[in-house]
Formats: sequence, C-alpha cells, structure tokens
Amino acid sequence: MVADIELVLFDLDNVLYHYDRRRRVEYLSKITGIPADDIYAAIWDGGLEFQGDSGALAPRAYLRAFGDRIGYPISLTEWLDARRASVAPNDQMLALVERLRASKDVAVLTNNSELLTDHIDVICPELRPLFGDRIYASASFRAAKPDVACYQRCLAGLAVEPSAVLFIDDLPENVAGARAAGLHAHHFTSVDRLLRDLATRGMDV
Repeated sequence: MVADIELVLFDLDNVLYHYDRRRRVEYLSKITGIPADDIYAAIWDGGLEFQGDSGALAPRAYLRAFGDRIGYPISLTEWLDARRASVAPNDQMLALVERLRASKDVAVLTNNSELLTDHIDVICPELRPLFGDRIYASASFRAAKPDVACYQRCLAGLAVEPSAVLFIDDLPENVAGARAAGLHAHHFTSVDRLLRDLATRGMDV
C-alpha cells in the first residue's frame, strides 16, 4: 500500500545544495592566515559544530566561540562569506522540489546553527521561493539529527504526523533516526534513485 505522504522534508547540505567543507575551511584559512588543518581541528574535531547544531550555543555565542577556537575574531560577514563559498545549488534537486511542491508540502531540516537559517537568503538564496519560511535549523529544536527529538519537535511545529512525512538525507544515520521517529525516509545518493523511490510511493514528478 502506498503511504499517504503530505510533507516531504529535505536535508540541505549534499541534498539540495552541494557542500564542500574543505573549501569552506580553505576560505577561512585565506582570510585569517591560520592553517586550514588547524581550523578544521579546532571547529570540527573540537565539537563546536555539534554545539551549534544542537542549540547548545545561540547564534552570537556560536560565532564568538568560533573565533575563540581558531584564534581569530571572525565577523559575521566573514563567516557568511565562507559558508556561501562552500555551497552550490543542486539544480536538479531544486527543479524536483519545484515540481513536487505543486502536490505536496515541502520543508527543510538541516543540522546547523540558527546563524545559517537567520541568513539563509545570503547563503542559499534559491531556497526561499521554494520553501518560504519552512527552512529549519536543528538548533531551533535544541537537538540535532539523528536524535529523534529533532524530528519530533520539527514536525510538531509543522503540525503534521510522522507517518505522513517523507524525509530525505544523505547520511545513513540521519535516515535511521528519522525512521526511529516514525517518518518514512530515503537515503539520498542520486537524483535518479530518489525519483525512482518517489515513483514507488505514488509521487511521480
């Protein structure tokens, strides 16, 4: 039996947009003069991104901690420029969303600080026409994927039952977390595979 999907919930990085973390780090290295490997170790190996993603740090505190960790007082503009430099729209996926939204509700749930969603029109300007205000950072829910609480709190805000949602993410652990929270889920590896999965669910786009 084909599930009655009301909402398709998309991850952002490496689903709707191509994301190159190394390019982001190298951009930061260029503007700060700090070696890229040192920045990577301070931010990603040091756990700061998880603190931002899980809402443990509010946007201003996250940005301040970011600068403290790398030893450079990074400005909001510099942070945004580096984040913008690391992404490029996945045109095929955005076109798919445009077609899909004619018959289904759509939204975004990304593991990120609210610093990203507060400035989404700078970093990912193609999203607003497709998703409106339904672009959510995990930090808003004080939990990060794959924690089931992240999905549950997001869907509570959207007033939709988990069984009526299809979640799409490139990371297997986040797909597993969504299923544990009662959502339908697709592990994104290519647009073609997603289209085939949508067709089996009765959503030809």
